[in-house]
Amino acid sequence: MSSLWNSDTIKDVSEAVGIPNLSDDVAKNLAMDVEYRIHQVLQEALKFMKHGKRTILTTSDISHALRVLDVEPLYGYDTTRPVRFGEASLGPGQPMFYVEDEEVDFEKLVNAPLPSVPREVSMTAHWLAIEGIQPAIPQNPNPAESRSETTSKGSTTNNSAAALGNTENATVKPLVKHILSKELQLYFEKVCAAVLDEHNESLRAAAFSSLRHDPGLHQLLPYFVQFVSEKVTHGLKNLFTLGMMMHFIWGILENENLFIEPYVSSIVPPVLTCLIGKRLGDPNNQGGHIELRDLSASIISLICRRFGDSTHTLKPRLTRTCLKAFLDPSKPPGTHYGAVIGLHAIGGREAVRVLIIPNLKLFEVVLKEGLASEDEVKRSETETCLKAIAMVLRSLEDEAGLVVGPAIDGPASGEEMEMELTNGDGEEEVGEALRARLADRVGEVVAEEVCKTARKGLVKAILDSGGVSLR
Repeated sequence: MSSLWNSDTIKDVSEAVGIPNLSDDVAKNLAMDVEYRIHQVLQEALKFMKHGKRTILTTSDISHALRVLDVEPLYGYDTTRPVRFGEASLGPGQPMFYVEDEEVDFEKLVNAPLPSVPREVSMTAHWLAIEGIQPAIPQNPNPAESRSETTSKGSTTNNSAAALGNTENATVKPLVKHILSKELQLYFEKVCAAVLDEHNESLRAAAFSSLRHDPGLHQLLPYFVQFVSEKVTHGLKNLFTLGMMMHFIWGILENENLFIEPYVSSIVPPVLTCLIGKRLGDPNNQGGHIELRDLSASIISLICRRFGDSTHTLKPRLTRTCLKAFLDPSKPPGTHYGAVIGLHAIGGREAVRVLIIPNLKLFEVVLKEGLASEDEVKRSETETCLKAIAMVLRSLEDEAGLVVGPAIDGPASGEEMEMELTNGDGEEEVGEALRARLADRVGEVVAEEVCKTARKGLVKAILDSGGVSLR
């Protein structure tokens, strides 16, 4: 059986490696084996070429084929350009092939600018996806490339060209289609529509009950937070919408199956807006925002109790925001009301003792201006703010207790203390001396409101908090 590979080449190679006088049979068999091995290498190389969707066989294909066949690859021929061979004749029937070298002008090579210094190799980390959503950063493919790849795979070239050519009338569906199931999408739409339905109270109650108890809503949590933020931002004149959004947040906070902590920073802004916002609701319908601010303060208190220890900067930021609103005289009475109950909700008695009481003397100017205003709405809201201050001051009485003990310096009995705390007629009112001390501490307006309650323990607690003791 003859071989396409010349046996004389085998003899030349054997003599070159130190094996002279190789027999013809051995040379013939070796030539056949070499031909088989070359066919095997070419077959593997063609596979790499076809998988690379190319029509020209390159040296890299040969190297890959040798590596697959567990043969040491060739070195020095790794190039992406096809190698061009020239032909030279050594004699009749003895062609020789060689690689043509490219001629380079030495003057151009010397005068050519130096290439830029390449950057050092470095490694960096980035997020592939956060909560199932791929962030739009340079390291990740942009949505346009993802859509074009999906289109090219799912349709023919003509259909793809037609779709790309008609981009003016194309509608881009929201990304939620690719993340949420149809059931969760339908649930999200139904719940959002139900909580904003003013005429169907039973449907709203069912929606809030579902938010409080249903498991498996974690995928919808970022969309719930975004929904609430949008409605609060664009619905500041609609008290019903604002109230429903606060009940919405209350519902997801009460759901024990949801991991709320990563979204606290996104939940707090809309709640603060409903707590200390300047203008909430219809300007022609004043007074309805008080209930909304009370509900927002309750939510702030719940958030601080649940996440105040794990998020160390939560309480300081909330306290700073409410205190700034409380000390700003340009704010309306509604904002001051929200700031007072907000500080009490965040810090409790300690916030009242440290932040509210020391600033009441300065805040008296705002109270007097509001109470003397000719605007009935402003005057009414200022009275509500004054009552809120008296209400948060009562939390100090719960801590101090209602029993006033005897003095330390002498055997003065409770009868002497009673005379100081009454007006001499036996009525449960604060005496003039304590009234003056109380007015010096919290201002005349707040002192008068506190004295109306005729609570001895409350007066004692307020004076004790400021370093003034009855003992």
